[in-house]
Amino acid sequence: MAGYAELTAAQAAAGARHAAEILLPAGGGLRVLDGLGVPSGPRGHRRVDAALLDEAARGDGPAARLARLLAAVHRRDAQALRRIVLYQVIGLVQESPPEEWQRTVSALGVHPDEGAGVLAAAGQRPVLDRDQRAAAERLGDAWDQRRLHRVKALLGRLPQGDDPALRRLRTELADRLTGLEAALDAARRAERRGAAGAATEQYLRALDEAADDGRALHGLVRVHRPEPGADAALRTELAVDGVALEWDAEGTGGAGDAGDAEGVDGWRLLCLLRDARGATGHREVAAGHGTARDTRAVPGGTVRYAALPLRGGRVAGPPLVSHRLTVLPEVGDPRATDGPGHLTCGWTRPAGAVAVTVEHTGPDGTAEPVTAGPDGFTVTGPAVGAHSFRIRCHYRAPDGTPAVSPGLPLTHTVRPWPEPVGTLTARAEGDALRFTWTGAADAEVRLVEWPGAAPAPGTALRVAELPPRLDDPAPPGATVRPPRGARTLVAAVAVREGRALAGPAVEVEAPPPVTGLTARRLPGGEAAVTLDWPDGAGQLTVAWEPLPEPGADADGDEGAGESGGEDIAGGSGGGGGGGARTVAAHAYRSGGLRLPVGPHPVRVRASVATPPGGAVVLDPPAAEVLLGPDLVVGYQVVRAPGRFRVLGRRTALLRVTLLGPAPSGTDLPEFVCVARGGTLRPRHPADGTTVLRIDGADLVRRGTVEHDLTAVPGPVPYTLRGFLLGEHATAVRLEEPAPATLVVR
Repeated sequence: MAGYAELTAAQAAAGARHAAEILLPAGGGLRVLDGLGVPSGPRGHRRVDAALLDEAARGDGPAARLARLLAAVHRRDAQALRRIVLYQVIGLVQESPPEEWQRTVSALGVHPDEGAGVLAAAGQRPVLDRDQRAAAERLGDAWDQRRLHRVKALLGRLPQGDDPALRRLRTELADRLTGLEAALDAARRAERRGAAGAATEQYLRALDEAADDGRALHGLVRVHRPEPGADAALRTELAVDGVALEWDAEGTGGAGDAGDAEGVDGWRLLCLLRDARGATGHREVAAGHGTARDTRAVPGGTVRYAALPLRGGRVAGPPLVSHRLTVLPEVGDPRATDGPGHLTCGWTRPAGAVAVTVEHTGPDGTAEPVTAGPDGFTVTGPAVGAHSFRIRCHYRAPDGTPAVSPGLPLTHTVRPWPEPVGTLTARAEGDALRFTWTGAADAEVRLVEWPGAAPAPGTALRVAELPPRLDDPAPPGATVRPPRGARTLVAAVAVREGRALAGPAVEVEAPPPVTGLTARRLPGGEAAVTLDWPDGAGQLTVAWEPLPEPGADADGDEGAGESGGEDIAGGSGGGGGGGARTVAAHAYRSGGLRLPVGPHPVRVRASVATPPGGAVVLDPPAAEVLLGPDLVVGYQVVRAPGRFRVLGRRTALLRVTLLGPAPSGTDLPEFVCVARGGTLRPRHPADGTTVLRIDGADLVRRGTVEHDLTAVPGPVPYTLRGFLLGEHATAVRLEEPAPATLVVR
């Protein structure tokens, strides 16, 4: 039967000893003598038919795939499945020792009532060895494929018993072989008289009779091989891994070739060989639709290829034939590059090459051999100009003689390389960096920023792949303004005539600016500083320095106001000197920043702190804010002794005092005191009756102002509250007493 090999492969994948085992329950009960049946119900059995096999074929497991194959076999021949199972069961019994036959039959699941019949069949059927069984199992496929010579060889391996089926097969084989020889004789006669069309017809008839007849194949190739110098319908090209083939699979093969390809559904590709004694042979090559690659071609040998069109698995017309080809592949992917003082060539060596040799011709026309390795070579100190190479592969032919490929040309032009940059230095100048360098006298120098690690000095580079330059073309002394907030690797590259060499690199850092800087005074001579922390900055340096005030003496001390007011900020801020502090990001974010600036006016500056290291640092821009002197306006209610009364009320005074350093030249805000009936404090300057309004200049001149509260309109109790108004209100602190002391009763 045809397709038995596929069936046994699926059977092995399902783990079945014979084809019907996947249909049996655990207890066995297989019937094989009067048709194929399996147990069904307590005592009955069910014949194996298409419906049963379709039920077993549901699913995707190995057993289901085997059941689908069995169902296809059953639909082609209803008795085939029984013959398969009998063949397999009897073969398994015969493989066991005779004393184990009975137990083997039971172990294979055969029904006890039919065990004796199976044993009798095993005793009568010839016992086949492994080679004979393989021949019997391959015979159906060989006959189905019309491989008559293969069928004849397989029949010769089988025992010469009186098997009716084999007798019929041998008779039919003999008749077809007789027809084959008649067609071959007619083809040879036509070929001798030059009738190519008749010879082709008879060779195709012979090939249709026996698809594996080498004489018919080689006869077709002889008739349709191309003339020397003519284009071949089957084109070949040597490749590093074998032979590449190409043909027109859709159109025509040209005069005398495959003709119209209509109806062609495949191709059979042959490699035709001739051994050392002149005997011809061939082997199959996997073919696609018009292309193929023969990776089994033996280097040093001579081959010819033929592509036969197929229709329904049979040869449908004359072949497309190539010219004879000597398999001497050249190297693959030859390439040449040059660098300062050297020229390097490389390639991919074919697998069968035993050596590669190179002949070099320089710009002066002198040719000489080059010592090359399997995959390339390097020439030191090449002259400027055009260099040409011929690369040849050496092989050992199948008969042992040496063979050399024609050689592959490779050319490369060496151009002058620039002198490299020797040294590179950078120094900060304001908001820019000035670079100077040495070397590169004959080259253009470009300053570039490498996105990653810079190549080592002297590395050959492609100009088209260089990063954008940071500087305008300029002589030594180029100025570069790197982006703020970045640490940049700036390298010098020497460029000349499209060639470039990497040079030294300098790491530069441009710290980002500080923004949003503000400062406000706190009691005790301190100032609270707030700012926007720059991204990526680890530490900031915050410094403060005193500012000279108008009218200050040489020591920077100021005179007191007229009132002789007390400097309540003095003594806690550092005595008027400057200072600096390094602040870490986590400390600032968790606790803020307070500085002991003292009572005098100061300038506060903040900039990114740059840690020591090898980088050239561009001076970080500093943010600054001016903080005026620590001016304080204080007010309180002063009550007279109990014996002094006016209209039944004790006399009360509102005393307003300017405290802090002498504010000469400083604009003070206006002080306003508001009274509101009851014990709730006024919320803003308009929330009540104005009791006192003092101009800032008047307060500076007088120092202390007292106001009698006896004449305040409105009933008691009432509550007082002071406010600072005007442009400079935020520059002066208002010191308020305890709220309870501001209630007048």
